[in-house]
Amino acid sequence: MLAITLGEPAGIGLELVAQLQPEQLADCVLIGDPQLIKYAMPAWPENRIVPVRLTEPVQLGQLNPANARYVLDTIKLATQGCLEGRFRAMVTCPIHKGVINDAGIPFSGHTEYLAELTDTEKVVMMLLNDAMRVALVTTHIPLSQVPTQVTKSAIIETTAIVAADMKRKFGINKPRIALCGLNPHAGEGGHMGHEEIDTIIPAIEQMKSEGLDVSGPYPADTLFTPRKLQNFDAVMAMYHDQGLAPLKYAGFGNSVNITLGLPIIRTSVDHGTALDIAGQGKADAGSLKAAIQCARDCVKVSS
Repeated sequence: MLAITLGEPAGIGLELVAQLQPEQLADCVLIGDPQLIKYAMPAWPENRIVPVRLTEPVQLGQLNPANARYVLDTIKLATQGCLEGRFRAMVTCPIHKGVINDAGIPFSGHTEYLAELTDTEKVVMMLLNDAMRVALVTTHIPLSQVPTQVTKSAIIETTAIVAADMKRKFGINKPRIALCGLNPHAGEGGHMGHEEIDTIIPAIEQMKSEGLDVSGPYPADTLFTPRKLQNFDAVMAMYHDQGLAPLKYAGFGNSVNITLGLPIIRTSVDHGTALDIAGQGKADAGSLKAAIQCARDCVKVSS
């Protein structure tokens, strides 16, 4: 079975799951509060619920720090189930990092929490859709900190994880990976910054010598075009918005977030909790459908 965690209970996670047809969830179990699930999905079988009880009742659209531990417990149960072989993969609905921190629990995101739960030293965030696959060298840090975090070792380590999981989870034996530059025009020979010359190019040269099919650095403003992307299986962006802005423009609402480097398969939606529309029937389950299918595909390849 695939395990689906329902995310922030005041958001749209359960609402998205309830939109799917029974055949689209035929191999899935839901991890969350049974009363909440049965309210939204009266016909859902009780034997396909992994129960985690809410601390306090939920009001859609209204965050409650009292339920922060509930959210983390659903993720923990899904992760443990995957590690123990009871679940083939886990699919996560969106959570709200802020309310978990408001509850006094230091928390930087799903990706980092999964790394902690699986005792994985380094994980990589990748988003994908029909147009592209984009992985990130740095993730949720201020833009001012990016240049100091884009190191040669960080680039090499991140790209190696992407290459390994492209083979293990996507069945691409020798992935072609393009690396973005950090600066406009990829530094334009040092006239717009030296990170490409000092850091990114040496990293690329070392990875090539080790047998990886990598190239770049490419200016990000021209790399994310169909003509260029058709030559690559994945793109390494140096920072969050550099890679995810074009990806979400090309397929927001139908993209998938996948965590690479884990000993388990985890996919997620490409959006947040959407508290402003929770319970109003406006949420679109397209990304959740894509995340479930991506998890199934990765299971087939890795089996």
